[in-house]
Parts: sequence; C-alpha cells; structure tokens
Amino acid sequence: MPPLDELARAALSEELWKAECASTPVAPLTERYPGLGQDDSYGIQAGVASIREDLGHRVVGKKVGLTSPAMQEMAGVREPDFGQLFDVMEAADGDDLELDSLIAPKVEPEIAFVLGKRLEGPLVTPRQVLAAIDFVAPALEIVDSRIADWRIRWHDTVADNGSSARFVLGDRAFSPRGVDFEALTVVVERNGRAVANGCMRDVLGSPLRSVCWLVHKLATHGIALEAGDVVLPGSPCRAVDAGDGDVFRADFGALGSVALGFVRRGAQQTEERRPQ
Repeated sequence: MPPLDELARAALSEELWKAECASTPVAPLTERYPGLGQDDSYGIQAGVASIREDLGHRVVGKKVGLTSPAMQEMAGVREPDFGQLFDVMEAADGDDLELDSLIAPKVEPEIAFVLGKRLEGPLVTPRQVLAAIDFVAPALEIVDSRIADWRIRWHDTVADNGSSARFVLGDRAFSPRGVDFEALTVVVERNGRAVANGCMRDVLGSPLRSVCWLVHKLATHGIALEAGDVVLPGSPCRAVDAGDGDVFRADFGALGSVALGFVRRGAQQTEERRPQ
C-alpha cells in the first residue's frame, strides 16, 4: 500500500484530536489502513501536534515509549517510539486527574530528565546526554489510547502521540551527577499496595541510552531537544490501570517519590486519600 496522501493524514490527525477532546476512542488505524507506514504514523502525530499548537498549546518536551521488554510485549512490538509533551498535559505532584477527560488511562513510572543544554544529531552518546541534564525528578506518565480497547499496534500508538495523555514530575529536583541510572529501581503503589516494580536498566539498558535513541531518531525528522525540555525516557515496567478513587505513588528510593490520584466529576476529595 502506498503512503497516505497529505489529505488522508490530516483527516486522521483531526479524527484522533476529536477522539481525545470527546474522550471517545476510534477504531484502530491499522485495521482500516493495513499498509500504514512509519512515515504515515509520525506524520499523523505531527498533524495532531500542529492542531494543538494552533490552539496555543506549547511543546515542553518529548517522551519515549515501548522501551522495556514488558511494554514491548504488551504492545507486540520490538522498537520504541516517541511522542510530544505539551504544557497542558502536565499535572502537579499530588493532583487528582479528572477521569471524565480520559478514556482508559494507565500509569507508568519514569525518571524525568530536564535538559540544561541542547542535544541534537545522530552521534550523541550517553556521556553527552548526562552532561546536558540540568536535573532529574521522579515522574509518572499517564498513557491513554485514543484507539478503542487499547487494540494498538506500533503504528497506531505512534500516530496517537505514543499514547501519551498526562505527566507529573515530583516536586523535588535532584542532580544527575553520581546517580547510577542503570541500577535505579522503582516501586509503584496503587492505594497503598505495591502493584508494579522495575529497574531502569530495563529501559533500553539505561535511561541515558533511551535519550540517545530519541536524539538520533529526532535527527531523522530534523528535530533537536532544547534546553528546558522535559524528557521521559520510558518505563521499566508494565503500565497499571487507573480507576475512580485510585491514588498512585511511585517510590524511586534516594530520588524521592511522586503521586497522583484519579476521580470522577463530582467525586469528593478527602485528605485521607492523599499518600503521605
């Protein structure tokens, strides 16, 4: 099947954007367009990003997805992907997210890198990535497919901005110097009970290597990472379903923790639900 033309890509971008706005999923793109290619998928993603930018949404970083064996197995793929982070996607540590604005959200723990220097080109190394990081923070990414029932293949999730919906950074910043990112571990709790755990070496061997992959991939699109960008390099474990009243906390040990809750419209918030 030949690549989609510009009008077809634009129509699918509009469809995905409307699905997000209405919190109503659409049928998988790959079922309707079996020959959907990588250029098509990233082109559709770029189209949604353009719609957002026209509305005043501002790009504040990038996310890398499908970096761990667990996540690749869940999606049935063998290659990572990337998506855009916008200012309107960010929540504050300890916030409650409104479930009515989402479809079928899941939570992933990540370690966020905030850059102090620009990174670009196909030859960036982990050492250069480390030198470019201003600070790190514990983070949660909320993924939420605009594709019905999470029936996604790689090209679906790429077109759908890596299935990204929201993200939150912990309220404490840490220096990256001296951190053994490969050995860094995380435990995810839902309502006080451990539901997932992982080691950051499962993020492409190291979160720093994940950022290298991202910079190299962006270079093929003529894009660079800029100073001030937030980079979510991927989760070391499976995403966990989120429902009404759930409170998630990810504990990264010496690098602190981050928390987020989920409520339905009109649900009463209580201080007792807050993790300590």
